[in-house]
Amino acid sequence: MPVRPLIDSTALRNRVRILGAELSADYPGGVTLVGVLKGSVPFLADLVRTMSAPAEVDFLAISSYAEGTGRVRIVKDLDLDIYGHDVVLVEDIVDTGLTLNYVLGELRRREPRTLEVCALLDKSVRRLLPIPVRYVGFAIDDDFVIGYGLDFAERYRNLDQVVVGDLAALRVDPDAHVDELFAR
Repeated sequence: MPVRPLIDSTALRNRVRILGAELSADYPGGVTLVGVLKGSVPFLADLVRTMSAPAEVDFLAISSYAEGTGRVRIVKDLDLDIYGHDVVLVEDIVDTGLTLNYVLGELRRREPRTLEVCALLDKSVRRLLPIPVRYVGFAIDDDFVIGYGLDFAERYRNLDQVVVGDLAALRVDPDAHVDELFAR
């Protein structure tokens, strides 16, 4: 099955620009953006370039203990002290909310002044926990998506669009969509 385009590069750029303007308006004195590695990198890089408000950027990385359980641990922690800061956690996609709930709990313990979430994609149909996402790029259905930071086996992050991939085909061959998506 071929991939199906979901969000093209123009729509991504336009929506990211709007999110950057919203963040700048809401935090005119500055904000700390915390990206969750690795998927948030393209989105966060584009987002911060659209902002007029000062923005500190830091990253954390998480690892699942057991896939699908929501049990995670931080494997790369923040370098910044976020105590008393306005913090926006930047995610590529939010679905069940299990991982996000854990990360938000860890960040809340550090006592930021405010803590919000900005997600490129919100797959709320899969939400198991009622996690509020204040800034949403796009609400999507329960499709398997790749591109613009989202990967399968570390592939496809570098696409400038978001596409619906064939998960069954990718499980057999992680490069199943390479020729189709990166035609020369």
